Amino acid sequence: MATRLKLVSAAQDVPGRRDPRHALGSAAECAAAEVLELAGLQVLLRNWRRRRGELDIVARDGDVLVVAEVRVHNHAEFGSAAASVDFIKQKKIIRTTQQLLQQQPALAKLRVRFDVIEAKHHAGAFELNWIKYAFSAG
Repeated sequence: MATRLKLVSAAQDVPGRRDPRHALGSAAECAAAEVLELAGLQVLLRNWRRRRGELDIVARDGDVLVVAEVRVHNHAEFGSAAASVDFIKQKKIIRTTQQLLQQQPALAKLRVRFDVIEAKHHAGAFELNWIKYAFSAG
């Protein structure tokens, strides 16, 4: 299920991020987190990094733990941002989520849902395509 949302947010320079691509990615993650919160989710973690990988956004939607991967694409000719979350990337996200659940037993009691939020940047704004249940762990 995809939800299209338009959120105006300039890709401003984020402190500590000198590469414009990282600044754009950080701005997209901020926009995605804001949209999740506006939809009633509680954002618990952002950019949770461990040896196995990184989780962009971890949020709670009632009794569901939502792990959202944010992908930015500016050019359609390279395919959709959501399509870039291939099988290998999915497995990496799943393994990193398993590590989070081992370290946070309270979260392990929740059902887990994997979403992808596709961010298209143009004219200083992001158009977000929120794909719920984008892939599963099993």
